[in-house]
Amino acid sequence: MSSTCDETKCNGDCASCGGDGVTVTLTLDDDSTIECGIVGIFDADNREYIALLPLDENGKNSDGEVFLYRYMVDASGSPQLENIESDEEYEAASDAFDELLDSMEYDELVPEEELN
Repeated sequence: MSSTCDETKCNGDCASCGGDGVTVTLTLDDDSTIECGIVGIFDADNREYIALLPLDENGKNSDGEVFLYRYMVDASGSPQLENIESDEEYEAASDAFDELLDSMEYDELVPEEELN
């Protein structure tokens, strides 16, 4: 896994944009690679997970497919992904991802000034 940043969106400082524009290059089991946008990092059952959106050569996703992985940061600060091995763990991560999407939709529908 490697990550790159679209500096036109966050000027190379991902803290300034919350990760918008950051992509991850995944190497699949057959050694092919796929570029993915980061939808979000979220918690479920005391673990962190990441949702990745596969992108085509134009930087778009046409089928809505999302990849879910276990997410962690190693001792050197590098992000690491692991496959989700069990159906139970996948279900927990999927439910948490659905909640993340619901909160993102809510945030888009309700302006911040209405919350204050």
